[in-house]
Amino acid sequence: MLIFSRKTGEKIRVGDDIEIVVLEMKKGKVRLGINAPKKLAIHREEIYQKILEENRLAAASAVGQGMGLKDFTGQ
Repeated sequence: MLIFSRKTGEKIRVGDDIEIVVLEMKKGKVRLGINAPKKLAIHREEIYQKILEENRLAAASAVGQGMGLKDFTGQ
């Protein structure tokens, strides 16, 4: 893990096209702004975990209904 110390208004770059900006720090919270390509999905961790769980449930349901990988790929 790479750890940074930043002040309000300072930025962090990830590659050429992702910019993270510290917008505000108060009462133990940090507000961040993220500029990234629209095609890149950005989620809070708890939302990302819910998406993964929903995907697992959907895959298990599809397998339970007799659908295999070839049903999804058309092969």
